[in-house]
Amino acid sequence: MIRPLRGAAALLAATALSGCAVPNMSMPRLGGFGFGQNKAPATPLKLAPGQWAQARSDVPADPEIRFGALPSGMRYALRRQQVPAGQAALRLRFDAGSLQETDAQAGLAHFLEHMAFNGSKNVPEGDMIKILERLGLAFGADTNASTDLDETIYKLDLPRTDAETVDTSLMLLREAAGNLTIDQAAVDRERGVVLSEERARDNPASRVYRARQAFLLKDQLPPRRDPIGKVEVLQNAPASLMVDYYQRYYRPERAVLVAAGDFDLDAMEAKIKARFGDWTATGPAGPDPILGPVAPRTPEAKLVIEAGAPLSLQLAWIQAPDNSPDGLARRRRDLIESLGFQVLNRRFSTLARAADPPFLGAGAFNRDEYDAAELTMVTVNAEASRWKDALTAAEQEQRRAIRYGVRQDELDREIEELRANVKADVAGAATRTPGQLANEIIGSLSDNEVVTNPGQDAALFEAAVKGLKAEQVSAALRAAFDGAGPLIFMTSPRPIQGGEPALLAALEASRKLEVTPPTGASAVAWPYETFGAPGKVASTKDAADLDTTFVTFENGVRLTIKPTRFKDDEVLVRVNVGGGRVDMPRDRQSGAWAASTYVEGGLAKISAEDMERVLARRVYGAQFSIGDDAFVLTGGTRSADLDIQLQVLAAYVAEPGWRPEAFARLKSASKTFHDQYESTDSGVLSRDLGGLLRSGDERWVFPSRSEMADAKLTDLKDQISPAIASGPIEVVIVGDITVEKATELVAATFGALPSRAPAPAADPAKRQVAFPAGVATPVQRIHKGRADQAIGYLAWPTNGFFANPQKARDTAVMGEVLELRLIEELRESQGATYSPQVSYNHSMVWPSWGYVSANVEIPPEKLPAFFADVRKIAADLRAKDITQDELDRAKKPRIDQFEKARETNGYWLNELSGAQADPRRLEATRAILPGTERVTIADVRRAAQEVLVDDKMWMLEIKPAK
Repeated sequence: MIRPLRGAAALLAATALSGCAVPNMSMPRLGGFGFGQNKAPATPLKLAPGQWAQARSDVPADPEIRFGALPSGMRYALRRQQVPAGQAALRLRFDAGSLQETDAQAGLAHFLEHMAFNGSKNVPEGDMIKILERLGLAFGADTNASTDLDETIYKLDLPRTDAETVDTSLMLLREAAGNLTIDQAAVDRERGVVLSEERARDNPASRVYRARQAFLLKDQLPPRRDPIGKVEVLQNAPASLMVDYYQRYYRPERAVLVAAGDFDLDAMEAKIKARFGDWTATGPAGPDPILGPVAPRTPEAKLVIEAGAPLSLQLAWIQAPDNSPDGLARRRRDLIESLGFQVLNRRFSTLARAADPPFLGAGAFNRDEYDAAELTMVTVNAEASRWKDALTAAEQEQRRAIRYGVRQDELDREIEELRANVKADVAGAATRTPGQLANEIIGSLSDNEVVTNPGQDAALFEAAVKGLKAEQVSAALRAAFDGAGPLIFMTSPRPIQGGEPALLAALEASRKLEVTPPTGASAVAWPYETFGAPGKVASTKDAADLDTTFVTFENGVRLTIKPTRFKDDEVLVRVNVGGGRVDMPRDRQSGAWAASTYVEGGLAKISAEDMERVLARRVYGAQFSIGDDAFVLTGGTRSADLDIQLQVLAAYVAEPGWRPEAFARLKSASKTFHDQYESTDSGVLSRDLGGLLRSGDERWVFPSRSEMADAKLTDLKDQISPAIASGPIEVVIVGDITVEKATELVAATFGALPSRAPAPAADPAKRQVAFPAGVATPVQRIHKGRADQAIGYLAWPTNGFFANPQKARDTAVMGEVLELRLIEELRESQGATYSPQVSYNHSMVWPSWGYVSANVEIPPEKLPAFFADVRKIAADLRAKDITQDELDRAKKPRIDQFEKARETNGYWLNELSGAQADPRRLEATRAILPGTERVTIADVRRAAQEVLVDDKMWMLEIKPAK
């Protein structure tokens, strides 16, 4: 189904600084929120036990899904999908989350999710994850769970659909559903893990979100039911309170099991009936939550000061939720409304991209708040000193849209852009992954929506937009702002003179100003259809075992093509130009922090905004980054639009626009970057680690406040332009395309560019990067967040990948074993942390640089114990052989992850990048699976002895400021 953004995700997308800086509403659900006076009473639709939404709707369900129910009321949905072969996805959803808690249980719905992995009637505590690892499921990637206000979901992604894997997975889900032991001692052991997650989640963004919800949903239940809960409850609640929740809400009539993948439908249905048929509820059912009525509101303001957050403000209109059932009429209404928001957001984008813009980004959208209320919001990011300008500009643009409506040309543009995405979805429907299919079904359940497929959505879309007039969309947009308000919520990193009264005064002053009709856009044409005479192919060779063809054009451009059928109508493109960081001086900033402004600066003959408008009917992408060995442009498209995709990327190589507005906007936003990073321990780690692990090499060091303040677009241009203008070019194309067609289209674009000199021979001196020497005491960094937040990090140096490829694979498996040991010790045994992690990197660019690292979020007083524990585990790995079971649990998930990744276009785009210049990369790709398979117990011990050496260990502590 085509669905809207929801909750915090929509707000985040609305204020993004890249692209249009508007919500990603290119694919809104054909259904959603309804209009003002047409709204149904605020009583959520409640289906009967075992009933599916299509029983109360005129929308037909996807015929490829088998819907069913057990006598107990448990529902199930099955979808066969043979692409990729032998994989499946299982989801078990409960119609219960933190809203169903009592005050005394605040946080226990999420805590219970943890306990589902910690002991049941037939699976001892600590065994569930190990069982899944033996089957090849990686903890986190393939085995996970989530708790929201209104639902709890358990997720298993199966690498195989053999009887053992399917039967074991269904057994474990059945255990979670009704057989958990919830032992008091196990609960006590898990408290530290959940409290660690609470610490990690408590950051400026989450605090702002909670404050905003409390202001907007005044006196209603959702703001009082944050899934992470209350610390005092997490610390002290007895297991009996969790058992009470479990018995009241983990019940068959609240459960839905979804299975999608390569299996026989009849066989899977029989397995589900056999496994879950005996599940019956225990004790009385819990009541549905009382959400509370929408409070009467008049214009009011709330100001929150949060030092680690950028300035943002929201204008909100609130009304009772639309709880009418899903239906054709509602889907049409919601599509029309979403098109109105698209037009308004496009206007916000134009303002943000102008010279001296009033705000950094803005967007409008409508969202349901867990059936408690419906909010229409305009959300804005701005410089703190310009909040009045931002508020005034956003309010007036919203009012302009309400008064004068949308123009027909604006509407037609949005319809064409949405149509292109709808068509792309239809083309790729047959190759959606099991995980995507399962998530689509699960995603329909909160709002009791009918599950439809892309073909059905396309038919509904075309019927809805046929003959659609701007007047209809204008009326829908006006109705969306009919609620009580506007309410102003603003977050600022520092106090605002006059406080909340000043916000209301600024709003009132703006509302007194007259708005003028919107101006029409000038006609524009795409100026990069031709780059000259198509280039001629100089040579072609094949790597038959990899289904890959290598082409070289006479102008020196290299092309690598891998046709696939992993995903119908998907084509990914990567363009590598020049030498990237390799050719940059060690003592100068790389400019990577500002790389996004390269694309946003548009092209010499057309701006980024006009390009989006003129190419609205086409599907393409353009991103720019600075890589270790190349400047990189990437994009994704459909088969029929590969010509446009290549024209866009070739134009960014041949004639980048370097318009100053995007760089100026990023500089304005950068004034709070360091405050945002320093507000949490994880922020400091992500900011500083790249430079620290390379001994302060400036190419990886994040710029200081003064360096960003003094930065000039000309500096970035001088750094990048020479390589872009004359450096060697490699184009990699992977996806649903033929070799002949890809060659033809590259010949007409990159092949037609002036000749490029071949890449010079590698200069060993340029490829030396120093790993920091071992330290006796940790390097210190501070953050400005909570006093109980800290991170411990340590790393040992290894070598580059090509120094010894098999040793690199041995070390990677050793790293997996190290993580298993850390999880067992720090999470399972001590309950000290939520997420001990091990990483490893053997560079293919820097011959002598690589590492194995371990890190943990933990209270600062426990940091010495963490380093001691890691030393002890490392010593044990050096001194003793691991068990065969540990080796299997380390290798099998890793191998299965590789096998799944190799069925994706993205994997091959990365693997084939640089392969023509360095054929060793192809050998590494060929050897990754057999090389991992052959790792032995002795190899792991040998790797530990060579790598996990105490005096080479580099350590870092990130502690709270005093």
